[in-house]
Amino acid sequence: MKLLKFLGPAPYAPEIEDREEVDKRYKYWRFRVFYGMYIGYIFYYFTRKSFTFAMPALMQELGLQISDLGILSSILAITYGLSKFLSGILADRSNPRYFMGVGLLLTGVWNIFFGMSSSVIAFAIFWGLNGWFQGWGWPPCARLLTHWYSQKERGTWWGFWNTSHSVGGALIPIIAAFCAQAWGWRFAMYLPGITCIGIGLFLMNRLRDTPQSLGLPPIEKYKNDYAAKRVDEETELSVKEILFQHVLRNKYIWVLAISYFFVYIIRQAVNDFGALFLMQAKGYSIMAASASVFWFEAGGICGSLAAGWASDKVFQGRRGPINVLFSLGVIFAVAALYLAPAGMTFLTYGLMFAVGFLIFGPQMLIGMAAVELSHKKSAATASGFTGWVAYLGAAAAGYPITKIAENWGWYGFFLSLGVCGAITVLLLLPLWKIKSNPKYTAEAETTTA
Repeated sequence: MKLLKFLGPAPYAPEIEDREEVDKRYKYWRFRVFYGMYIGYIFYYFTRKSFTFAMPALMQELGLQISDLGILSSILAITYGLSKFLSGILADRSNPRYFMGVGLLLTGVWNIFFGMSSSVIAFAIFWGLNGWFQGWGWPPCARLLTHWYSQKERGTWWGFWNTSHSVGGALIPIIAAFCAQAWGWRFAMYLPGITCIGIGLFLMNRLRDTPQSLGLPPIEKYKNDYAAKRVDEETELSVKEILFQHVLRNKYIWVLAISYFFVYIIRQAVNDFGALFLMQAKGYSIMAASASVFWFEAGGICGSLAAGWASDKVFQGRRGPINVLFSLGVIFAVAALYLAPAGMTFLTYGLMFAVGFLIFGPQMLIGMAAVELSHKKSAATASGFTGWVAYLGAAAAGYPITKIAENWGWYGFFLSLGVCGAITVLLLLPLWKIKSNPKYTAEAETTTA
């Protein structure tokens, strides 16, 4: 009970009446909350991807097979995805300041324990625990982004925040690979682990809960941006209301979650096996193929920014058009990557950039749409549920997709990704014009009538 009280949401403070003071504090806290969760999520990636770049040295030292490492990869995807859903329910009734900070601190601890281990069973236990607390990173960010940034501007802010995925994904190969090469694979786990313990404490210092907990008005009132639905800011919803009424009975959440499944198959498959494809099918060296991952992540940064900006400015807060257009583009980008002639390094890097650019658009905006088509008080649960389904897709990008590649070659691998892209487009097309859940629009009209 003490733990739940410690993690509980911060109480509301009396609202400040001085508009000048409100403006000053909103400006300060919005920036502080943003850079806090941005830095925090970069380091969540450090303890999530550290193992990926320690694998070659780990296999050499301990004589493990690639199937052993595949088991660990699947365990992380499954425990992370499940935690993302269940912790989303808890995060909607928690203070993200401590929830996100404690989660990052514990992922650091499990990375260190992983580095101290030498058996597959111990690896599985500690990597599974790491996956579980990895799930504590995203739901608090969804809560913060929903409470501190209004709908008309949220796409841009969310886009900037989403680049933290790619920044973390681009930095960890350099750090982990350097540690593994210089001091052995264990240090590729120790350094991210120790660093993330410190950053977890940093998050507890930097972050705060809702604007109302600091005496500020809710963001909708401050920005006069109610997005067709007004919510009772004083009333906390029960877990049952959050989970069943606003998430599991919400048809839009289900459509977005299933489309997320296929998006994550593409994202994870290209991220994890793109370099291997270039080595086996195109004759690239290890260094040249690994460099392609950097360009994939660089494309992700640009794609996140472009998708968020365009959904705000071009489509006035509608996420559907960008989701459809980017998903359609991914089909052609992965086909071009497969068909690109061997030896054309710059073309290959450009295509990896294009795939990253296009896949990170829906990777970001589907999660945002789930939040916006649910209730504000269920933001973390909605994003957690869709994230759980997404990571089932990430798990499917492991053994099932690689089994297709084993039986039908890289042609089968890329054909599967193209089919996933086509299914995503068909699922998302009906949401092209949807901006807000019509249910809440009707409620708002009834309330104001």
